[in-house]
Amino acid sequence: MRTHLLAGVCAAILLGAASASASASTAASAVAAPPSATAISEQEAGRRADALIAQMTIEEKAGQLSQQFMFAPNANFENQIRGGQIGSLLFVTDPAVINRMQRIAVEETRLKVPLLFGYDVIHGFRTIFPVPLAMAASFDPASAERAQAVAAAEARSVGIHWTFAPMLDIARDPRWGRIVEGAGEDPYLGAAMGAAQVRGFQGSHLGAEGHIIAGPKHFLGYGAPDGGRDYDGVYLSDAEIYNTYLPPFRAAIQAGAGNVMSAYMDLNDIPASGNSWLLNDLLRGELGFQGWVVSDANAVKSQEVQDFAASRSDTAVRAVSAGNDMEMSIGRGAFAELAAAVRDGRLSEATLNQSVRRILIAKIRMGLFERPYVDEADAARVLASPQHRQEAEHAAAQSLVLLRNEGGVLPLTAGAQQRVAVIGPLADAPNDTLGPWAFKFDLEETVSVFEGVRDRLGSRATVETAPGVDLQRRFASPFAAIRPSAKPWEAGRAEAEFDRAVAMARQADVVIMALGESQEMSGEKASRSDLTLPGDQRRLLDAILQTGKPVVLVLQNGRPLDLTGIVDRVPAILEAWYPGTRGGAAVAAALFGDANPGGKLPVTWPRSVGQVPIYYGHNTTQAPNDQDERYWDEPSTPLYEFGYGLSYTSFDISEPTVAGEVGPSSAATVSVTVRNTGERAGDEVVQLYVHQRSGRASRPVRELKGFERVSLRPGETRTVRFSLDEAAVRYWNAGTRSWVIDPGVFDVWVGSSSAAQGHAEFTVAGQPR
Repeated sequence: MRTHLLAGVCAAILLGAASASASASTAASAVAAPPSATAISEQEAGRRADALIAQMTIEEKAGQLSQQFMFAPNANFENQIRGGQIGSLLFVTDPAVINRMQRIAVEETRLKVPLLFGYDVIHGFRTIFPVPLAMAASFDPASAERAQAVAAAEARSVGIHWTFAPMLDIARDPRWGRIVEGAGEDPYLGAAMGAAQVRGFQGSHLGAEGHIIAGPKHFLGYGAPDGGRDYDGVYLSDAEIYNTYLPPFRAAIQAGAGNVMSAYMDLNDIPASGNSWLLNDLLRGELGFQGWVVSDANAVKSQEVQDFAASRSDTAVRAVSAGNDMEMSIGRGAFAELAAAVRDGRLSEATLNQSVRRILIAKIRMGLFERPYVDEADAARVLASPQHRQEAEHAAAQSLVLLRNEGGVLPLTAGAQQRVAVIGPLADAPNDTLGPWAFKFDLEETVSVFEGVRDRLGSRATVETAPGVDLQRRFASPFAAIRPSAKPWEAGRAEAEFDRAVAMARQADVVIMALGESQEMSGEKASRSDLTLPGDQRRLLDAILQTGKPVVLVLQNGRPLDLTGIVDRVPAILEAWYPGTRGGAAVAAALFGDANPGGKLPVTWPRSVGQVPIYYGHNTTQAPNDQDERYWDEPSTPLYEFGYGLSYTSFDISEPTVAGEVGPSSAATVSVTVRNTGERAGDEVVQLYVHQRSGRASRPVRELKGFERVSLRPGETRTVRFSLDEAAVRYWNAGTRSWVIDPGVFDVWVGSSSAAQGHAEFTVAGQPR
């Protein structure tokens, strides 16, 4: 954010202009400090916040805890800001509007407290990166960190200070639509990707130039609703909470996340936004979180609907008392009742002050009192950066997962006079290429799969495209007003388009099928009861396979899909997810061998919806030898295991060797040698899994405890080393209700997926602890 030209003006305003009242001048002096590129410490920010709180009325304090959507109907935001009734706004991205609203807060209110502007910067702002599930498939936290640093720079350039990301919900049920927003099923991978994204968003410190506040969400357990149905209640044991769902949040907080968003739903029958154990005891007491908590949209008001709170005022008191500091609301929120609740003794002013203090500290550390405005002229330069597009294409390439490649069909040969048909509803669908949770993109610069293939082959080949079928949801997406969908085809057009696509395939030398889910079929309020290809896509694929032409399938989707009857008939399948602004270019590069797919699945891929929830880290049962025979009508094993992914080359990973043992002051080192045994350069993700043989609780058959993505030239060899310390074997024990370490012999596997065969043993020394 380049606003140093305005800093002098801002400082003059804050230090008290001639027209300011004496009380306003005093308040400004209490919080203003000279502009500085260095971090403002928590202690210094707290001192300044305390000085300001001492001058605030109860109504002004309550106003700081209110965040409203700018698109709320019939809301006079200007007057609400002047009246000190709003502390934050969201869903505004025009820097001129942001400056106008900020100017009212800074120049026309008694205490001149700036606004925080938030936005859903989930996987990009103008430049759209692969969806978070896809970035997790890269097994490359550094790439995710760079992606979110780009997103932060673009968002900050227009005046946004804060994002509601990363989503850290562990998801083991692909029916749940929001699985696309997270890192999948594994807590270790989720922690690594979550911490990387926090670093990318925030930079070296809160308030770093060109960075924004990260807001990890949804605390806690939102990814495990009954039936995979969005918003439904969640029931988790303490062991599941601590061992599976908490680690990504712990890592994000350790990385310095400034904000956390509480969840919508009931967790064990208590709404998350009113759950004191969750927010006060666990988040702040055990994890040591120092920032502020914001509710999800309308979640505080919803406590009354959820048969929890007795009234709108009761929801506000319960939320703040439980540690939910700020209410995100469409229109007038429940927190408008807080001042009255303090005055009639239902809420202590000290509790109110605590929430206000947390929010003011964030505003101070972001430098908003010194530099409240955004440089409107500079935003266009930042948003147009070609380096950002290059980073997006690299991230898309890293996220591609090669699921099948029988007979080495891929990469395709870019022959002269070749006729290529790119067919399917996602073949030339830039809007769907971006995926859900993207709003401020430039569709003109988005590259679809068809466009990527056409541009890659150029004039030497004829590249044609046809959608073949239409994709529509049963009911409209909640974001339809922001990203409208095309109208459904009429019956006559539907048959004509189907026939045109099949005819095009008959004339082609090779057919690239682009199938999956439209962007509105994944994300919030986009859960599914069926994982098969939506609409008539399967019928289209069957018809084109019957032409006898070579077929390659490119999947674009936000969850694993049921590939029954497909995987054994299509020789090559490339999982592209929703790859973002430069996604089509990255896919084309992989299809024609300019890039070698090296991503791995961050989720277990089921054979059918009847297997879900399914995940690799289950416990051993009393009948382990028939683990794969639990269903009589299909194998119990997944179609593809967690961590799976092929390459155009081959790798050899040696048997692991172990040096040392795990103890209170020692670690074991596990080493393998990785060699590229093929004829192409490529990436392998070396993965380490451990298993506790015995102890005070049954533990999962395997747990990911290390991974490294390595790039190797043909014939190149590299040694990869992992360190295992007590953190790798510590777990929450439901019997002792504490964190424990059980000594003994542990198994360790290292390989290319969760089915790794390379095995060794290591010892955890000492006494139980």
